[in-house]
Amino acid sequence: MREIREILTDEHGVPVISYVRGTRDGRPWAHMVEVIGPRPSEVLAAQLPGWFVSAPEELCRELVGHGARTVRHAYVLRYDLRERENPPVQAPEGFRFVPCDREPKDVLPAWRAAFPPEHPDHYTRSDEEILQEELIPLFEGRLIGPVLPCASLVVDSDDRVVAGMVVNDWDGIAWIANGFRHPLDAPRGTGAALLRHVGWKADRDGLETLTGTVSHGNPALSTWKRLGFTVQETTMTVLL
Repeated sequence: MREIREILTDEHGVPVISYVRGTRDGRPWAHMVEVIGPRPSEVLAAQLPGWFVSAPEELCRELVGHGARTVRHAYVLRYDLRERENPPVQAPEGFRFVPCDREPKDVLPAWRAAFPPEHPDHYTRSDEEILQEELIPLFEGRLIGPVLPCASLVVDSDDRVVAGMVVNDWDGIAWIANGFRHPLDAPRGTGAALLRHVGWKADRDGLETLTGTVSHGNPALSTWKRLGFTVQETTMTVLL
């Protein structure tokens, strides 16, 4: 799935910024930003007041200098499936791995619980807003791209979703769009086991890499690194 990109031009009509338009916390959001011309921070600050902007760290720090507020600081990490053995793993006792094929409403409780107010990725939107703006389009492949077969959920003995890792095809990149674990209903170690399970499935499916972002301050960052993911880039999200 290729995103429809929009272009910002300067006062002379010179293209400066390419981005994908989205919505975040009820505000317009320019994400997947690419710089294609001069003075990008000035153009963004002048033309997109009130927007969220997700871009490389250097550009966002320039935007902070123009008065923007930092919302998220994150790392892009990649795992090379060809460089490591990726054996099958077992889910924690009493739990099992299943495909990422449940209804978004059945995923929402664990998703919501995984990001409490003190978490750097806490959602301030209502449950209905999260479903309509995030989960439903993500699971339907409209937010990033089609959900890949390696995407997986963890369910308990009552078949309730307690954790998950959504992996989408983003223009040929296997992109981990979100990983979550219910802090009470899923035991510690579930996230690491799930990440290894997704890696095994991705390797079995012939994928070469897995890529995703983890916020600064998210405890999952150490798990990703321990399992072989390496930081490729640092990005930020700011509110203009």
